[in-house]
Amino acid sequence: MHGSNRRLLLQLAGAAAAAGALPRAFAQALPFDQPKFFYGFPAGSAGDIACRRVAERLAGTPYAKNAPVVENRPGAGGRIALEALKSAPADGSALCMSPYSALSIYPHVYKKLTYDAFADFIPVGTSSVIHHGLAVGPAVPASVTDVRGFVAWAKANPDKANYGSPAAGSTPHFLGALLGLSQNADLKHVPYRGSVPGITDLVGGQIGAMFTPAGDFLPNHRAGKIRLIATSGRTRLPFATEVRTFAEQGFGDLVVEEWFGFHAPARTPAAVVQAASQAIATVVRDRAFADALAVVGLLPLAMTSDEMLRSQRAEFERWGPLVKQIGFTAES
Repeated sequence: MHGSNRRLLLQLAGAAAAAGALPRAFAQALPFDQPKFFYGFPAGSAGDIACRRVAERLAGTPYAKNAPVVENRPGAGGRIALEALKSAPADGSALCMSPYSALSIYPHVYKKLTYDAFADFIPVGTSSVIHHGLAVGPAVPASVTDVRGFVAWAKANPDKANYGSPAAGSTPHFLGALLGLSQNADLKHVPYRGSVPGITDLVGGQIGAMFTPAGDFLPNHRAGKIRLIATSGRTRLPFATEVRTFAEQGFGDLVVEEWFGFHAPARTPAAVVQAASQAIATVVRDRAFADALAVVGLLPLAMTSDEMLRSQRAEFERWGPLVKQIGFTAES
C-alpha cells in the first residue's frame, strides 16, 4: 500500500473513532457546572415560574452541579428563545423551554420561520401543561354563564361580539376563531401583548370576552370581577372545579392541553439528552413541584423525549388543517 493511501486510511479510522467517542466524552463531562435555560417570555409569567422551579431543583443531579441560569429572551411569541437555542453549542449545556405552539403551530402560521421545529431541535422532556380558558366580563350580561349562552349573546350583539387573546397566532386566538367558525358567529379577535393587559380590559369592560391560559383568570374569577365559563382540558381544572370544560358543554373540538417542554440543539449527544430528561422528570414528579405550579394555575407533566416528540408531531398534524381553516397567516 502506498504511504499516502495508508495515511488516508489512518485519518479516516481516527475520525471515525473520534466521532464514535463523542457521546461518551460528553457523558463523562456530565454533570455540567451550570447549564443555561432559555425562555421566550417575560420573567414572572406562569411559564417562567415553571422554568425557574425546574432549574432550581436540578442542582446536584447527574445533569447539573449547580442550578441552571434562566435567561429570558421574550418576544415574537417565543421564537427568539428558540433562535438562540438553534445557535447554542450542541452539547446539552443550553436548553430552551417552550410551549408546543412555537413548534407545532407556528410552522403553519409563519411563512418565514427561522427554525425547523423538527430538524433543528431534539425534545428533552416536558415540565407542565396549560389548560386554556374562556372568560367573560361585565360587558356581557350576568345571565351568560356558559359557552352556548355566550355564542347566543354574540350573535344577538354583533357590534359587541369580540374576544381578546395574548397574541395573534397563539393557541387561545385560534380557540376563539374555531368557536366562531363552528357556531357561525362573527367573533372579532382583539390581540394583546400577553394575558395581563387583555384581562385588565376584560375586567374594565373594554372587551366582552377573552381566551387565555385559565390560570391567569383565576384571581379575578374568584373575586367575581369576571366569569370563567369554560376550560380546554380533557378534565376540569383542579383549581376551578366548578367550571365545566368545553367538551362537557358540547365543544369537543376545543379540547387543548398545551405543554411546556425543553429542547436541546440538534446533534446533542443522546447520553446528554437522556441525563437531562431523567433529571427533569424526577423534578416534575415531585409533589413540591406540583404545589409550586398550582400557584400559577399550571399542572405538572412529565414526558420522555420520545413521548414529547410523538406529541409534537401529533399536534403539528392536528393544527395544520385547523390553521388553514381559520385562514390566518403572519409574515413576521
